[in-house]
Amino acid sequence: MFVSADDMLKKAVAGKYAIGQFNINNLEWTKEILLAAEETKSPVILGVSEGAGKYMTGFKTVAAMAGAMIEELGITVPVAIHLDHGTYDGCLKCIDAGFSSIMFDGSSYPIEENVAKTKELVKICREKGMSLEAEVGAIGGEEDGVIGAGECADPQECKMIADLGVDMLAAGIGNIHGKYPANWKGLSFETLDAVQKLTGDMPLVLHGGTGIPDEMVKRAISLGVAKINVNTECQLVFAEATRKYIEEGKDMEGKGYDPRKLLKPGAEAIRAKVIEKMELFGSVGKA
Repeated sequence: MFVSADDMLKKAVAGKYAIGQFNINNLEWTKEILLAAEETKSPVILGVSEGAGKYMTGFKTVAAMAGAMIEELGITVPVAIHLDHGTYDGCLKCIDAGFSSIMFDGSSYPIEENVAKTKELVKICREKGMSLEAEVGAIGGEEDGVIGAGECADPQECKMIADLGVDMLAAGIGNIHGKYPANWKGLSFETLDAVQKLTGDMPLVLHGGTGIPDEMVKRAISLGVAKINVNTECQLVFAEATRKYIEEGKDMEGKGYDPRKLLKPGAEAIRAKVIEKMELFGSVGKA
C-alpha cells in the first residue's frame, strides 16, 4: 500500500529529478494529489503535519483514509505517507499508525540531543522498513507555531546527522515556509553545494517550495535536492477557486451549496497545481 520514500529518492538523485511532497489537509487534498500522481505516472509523497493530523482526528484516521483511497482509486504509482516536521512523540505516533516515512525535526534541540533522538529513530525505522528525514538549521517562516528566519545550515552539522543513517536531509538554505517576503535574498547555493559535497549521495530536501522561482528550483535539483515540499501553493489556489465560485453566486444556483459541488473547483485547482509542480520537478513518468 504505502512504500518508504527511500527507494524513490535514491532513483531521483541518480536521475537528477525531484519527488514532490504535497501536504494533505482533508479528503479532497488526498484524492486530488493521488489522482495527479496517477495521471502523470509520478511517485508521490503525501505530507502530513502534526497540525493537519490533529485536524483530521489523528494519524490513524489519515493513514486509513489514504490507504483505502489508493485501493479504491486503483492507484498504481509508489506512494509514501510522511510525517512533516514531527516532534519525537509525533514520530512515535506515526510509526504506530502505519506511516511509511517520518521526519524528525530536532532542529530546535541542542545538536547533542538532536543526534541522540535521531539515532533512536534510525534504529526503529530500519526495523520497520520506514524512511527517516532529519533537519539541520531552521527553515524560515512559520510551521505549526515554530518561526524561523531562513537560516543556513552548518554543512559540518549536516554531515554529522547524515552519518547517523538517516535517509534524507533537510538543510536550511535560506528557504522559507509560506509566502516569501519581498526582500527575500534567494536560496544559498553555496550552502547547498557545501552540504552536498560533505553528504555525497544523500537525498536533500527543500522545504518551503512555494514561491521559489522555477530556475532556482531546477538549480537546486541539479545540486542534489531530490524532495521538494509544497503546501501553501495548493492552499492558495484552492482558496482562490472557492472564492470565485461563491463570488459568482454559483452556490445559490440549484444545489450549488452541496459541498461536493462547492469544493469541486478548489479540488480541481489543487490537481492542476500538483501536475504543474510534478512537471517542474521532472518526476513525470518516473513511476
